[in-house]
Amino acid sequence: MKGRVLIAAGSDSGGGAGIQADIKAVTALGGYAATAITALTAQNTRGVFGVLPIDPAFIRQQLEVVLDDIGADCIKTGMLHDAEVIETVASTLAAKAPDVPLVVDPVMVAKGGESLLQSEAVARLKERLLPRATVLTPNLPEAEALTGLRIADPEAMRRAGEALRAMGAAAVLVKGGHLPGPRIVDVLVTASGVRRFEGERIDTRHTHGTGCTLASAIATGLAQGMDLEAAVGRARVYLLEAIRTAPALGAGHGPVNHAHTVREFGR
Repeated sequence: MKGRVLIAAGSDSGGGAGIQADIKAVTALGGYAATAITALTAQNTRGVFGVLPIDPAFIRQQLEVVLDDIGADCIKTGMLHDAEVIETVASTLAAKAPDVPLVVDPVMVAKGGESLLQSEAVARLKERLLPRATVLTPNLPEAEALTGLRIADPEAMRRAGEALRAMGAAAVLVKGGHLPGPRIVDVLVTASGVRRFEGERIDTRHTHGTGCTLASAIATGLAQGMDLEAAVGRARVYLLEAIRTAPALGAGHGPVNHAHTVREFGR
């Protein structure tokens, strides 16, 4: 089966982001999701109320047993929490899956503003995972934190993407959802040049897990043999519809509708 995606990320008890969003997105796009859970969180649409780290040795074991048996066509990382976890994931992938495409979503801050990556871990992320990334998918605050640049427009997004490529990432998708305006611009910077993706902005508070969902959707495309631009394009279309048809759950930032691609039998 082509389309095996191995995800190393944290769990979201509310089901809208993290491993739960990853599994839903991969499955909805016809891939197969396997996981290595890096942390447990107690959260809902209002915020993150607790984080329980997973022993790095057990994270390594999760990755190894999946790679040894099921294998992977693409790997995606999300919340890695601290420097030791980043080192564990990076070293395991180097040993077990050095040539498998890797989508790195540098999850640093939750939708509600809570920090999900310890400050001392940022340097380790830049040192160990950026050079391994087939594509890095930062939002604007993450891109600013990683580069030290202020990003206020698509041209600055391009410069940030080029700076992150200079740090070692093969390609960078800088997501522009934090910029104001009626349309959202994402900028993909690769060795071949720059590609802008544009789409309508949907006025809604139900956007929890959009970063996780987009990165996992891109990883699914790469796992299925799509080229990067095609994988990004399909992932954006999928996410836009998931936002548009969000189920409006919770009192805060609600989840999107990951299952909109799934037909309901008997109707």
